[in-house]
Amino acid sequence: MHHTMTIAGLERNLPLCRVTDDLYIGAFVIFGDAPLTVACAAELLKKAPEYDYLITAEAKGIPLAHEMARQHGDADYFIARKHTKLYMTSVFESSVRSITTDAEQHLYLDGKDAEKMKGKKILIVDDVISTGESLRALEVLVEKAGGIICGRMAILAEGDAQTRPDLIYLEKLPVFNADGSIKG
Repeated sequence: MHHTMTIAGLERNLPLCRVTDDLYIGAFVIFGDAPLTVACAAELLKKAPEYDYLITAEAKGIPLAHEMARQHGDADYFIARKHTKLYMTSVFESSVRSITTDAEQHLYLDGKDAEKMKGKKILIVDDVISTGESLRALEVLVEKAGGIICGRMAILAEGDAQTRPDLIYLEKLPVFNADGSIKG
């Protein structure tokens, strides 16, 4: 089963994946789809508020943040990592439990990145926002760093995220029943 939709002018078939017996989601994977990444970045930038830096969570938001930064002419953008790295110092941490993972995860921000964020307008970007848990974890990191959240953007808003007045997104992604029909 799949769900066909048009995103940033490009048609894609999203495979339906089981979350629970009565909840399936459309799997939106931007990895490896360069035309879609370029098109989505361009469309999001048309709607983006003025910002100093972009931040996203590892991993699926990385190609989007990179392409948005490239198109916008940004020298830097930030990635909240799922694991600390040897080069990271004065690390900030936030926990997250998203709909697509089966256990609590943690996001980490390098202290050097946090220093750059202090007092700056930070735009949070991600591929899909559903429950908002990953978004919340990013917000915590930005706030700990002293950054000013100027906006929240995603390519797709799924489920309850579609009604969030603080979220800018390109398309609505429905959730599905086990038979592939859209939940009402």
